[in-house]
Amino acid sequence: MAEAVQQLILDTLDKSGAIADTRVLTLPGASAPAASHDDQIAILGALNSLASRDMVAFDAHETLSHVLTPEGAQIALEGSHEARVWAALPAKGGGPPVTPKQLEQKVGAETAKIGQGRAFKSKWIAKDGDGLVKLASSIQDATQLDMREVDSTGTVKAGEKALAELRKRKLIAQRKGQWFTARKGPNFSTSTAKPETDLTVDMLTSGSWKTSTYKKYNFEAEGMPTNGGALHPLLKVREEIRNIFFEMGFAEMPTQSFVESAFWCFDAMFVPQQHPAREVQDTFYLSDPARSLDPPADYYARVAKVHEHGGYGSTGYRAPWSDEESHKLVLRTHTTATSCAMLYKLAARCRGEGDGTLAGDQGAHSGSVRANATPGAGDDGFRPAKLFSIDRVFRNETMDATHLAEFHQVEGVVADRGLTLADLIGFMRVFFKKMGLEQIRFKPAYNPYTEPSLEIYAFHPLLNKWVEVGNSGMFRPEMLEPMGFPKDVHVHGWGIGLERPTMIRYGISNIRTLLGHKVSLEGVEKSPAVRF
Repeated sequence: MAEAVQQLILDTLDKSGAIADTRVLTLPGASAPAASHDDQIAILGALNSLASRDMVAFDAHETLSHVLTPEGAQIALEGSHEARVWAALPAKGGGPPVTPKQLEQKVGAETAKIGQGRAFKSKWIAKDGDGLVKLASSIQDATQLDMREVDSTGTVKAGEKALAELRKRKLIAQRKGQWFTARKGPNFSTSTAKPETDLTVDMLTSGSWKTSTYKKYNFEAEGMPTNGGALHPLLKVREEIRNIFFEMGFAEMPTQSFVESAFWCFDAMFVPQQHPAREVQDTFYLSDPARSLDPPADYYARVAKVHEHGGYGSTGYRAPWSDEESHKLVLRTHTTATSCAMLYKLAARCRGEGDGTLAGDQGAHSGSVRANATPGAGDDGFRPAKLFSIDRVFRNETMDATHLAEFHQVEGVVADRGLTLADLIGFMRVFFKKMGLEQIRFKPAYNPYTEPSLEIYAFHPLLNKWVEVGNSGMFRPEMLEPMGFPKDVHVHGWGIGLERPTMIRYGISNIRTLLGHKVSLEGVEKSPAVRF
């Protein structure tokens, strides 16, 4: 059929020079011109095939037409609802009137319901007692005639008002159609033989390649898209933040330990053993194994003492110390547990136990995390350091649109002599500016292991409001001095979530569409790169 239509178009162009309207063509096997939508689709396919070989050129023209709905098609075949009601009734005086219930049995409930009203309005029927009879001796079913006219021509002579009424009654539907004008192309020929796409050995041997026509190569056509891997939006944002840290001279901490002891996760950070965050409603505890390995004995004793009795200028919590509580194993609730362990190693030289190099931890960027080689003031062995980590943490939270039981924490620490709160605020402004957050505010807050502590808020121009973006503070002496740091060494610490900036950047309102089984693989593949 396709080749026959192509040949029809070529023969018509050869005879007439142009085709002013493809609706006048009579397709092979048809008895009427190609006025229907399906006929024009067949002609379009033929024109596209011929145009790809530069045999013809054509222009498309849009037209609006109407088609019958299933109800309209039934009316075209059987008559309108009102005509069927009229036909089912006896003439007045020509028999007993038909009751509404009897009418439903004859023509159906829907036809009886719709037809009665329109028949009464047209004065075709009338009531006679409890029944209905014909009032008009003959009728003209204009609705059926309109349906047949629409079916054959796509419109009605009565005009747009009549069409609007039929659309309102849902008897017809509007449909866009096309017709075409065609003319000869540069390679016009009446032959539909397809050009060769390859030069074969047989063609070279026989010499037929000399007289063959060849399909023109489209060097501007795009190739097939590659099915490669794609980075998840979280990984894209994570990489951008890592680059910001590296640009600012930070080293990455190893964070492969998802399971930590309660000692490193809470006690070493001066979080009281009675703190609500340590309850099972907030923290995941392991049942097997249930007890961790022992931390360094002397350090453990210093931490226990400052909790129970105070020290280093602090009165402590004056609460009983539980060795069992300290040795519990938990899924880490924050990556600050890793920061705490790395700071303990950084203070090794200050304790006289090593050279202050934080090496040998698998997963550290470039093989190790090293303190700054520049000696600090004095001869106590301290070396400044800037460290960061980005990894998963776990909280026993109720999952909803904005919370999961696990999420990613971005954390940084800076250790040096004489650091102040003003240094922390200035550093935060620089860090968040590199993330594209220019307007920053700070609000006093409370953390057990930092004093002073600050919540960080940024004005988000897309949301047009201030949003909390992180938490920060200066680690307490009760945390740092038991490690062995000198009194003049202060440490800045801060943390932000990875999911919140990612959701804002990608316009995601439900975190479960960012992580979990509802994540769209197509969305991951097509998500744009993020740049702060």
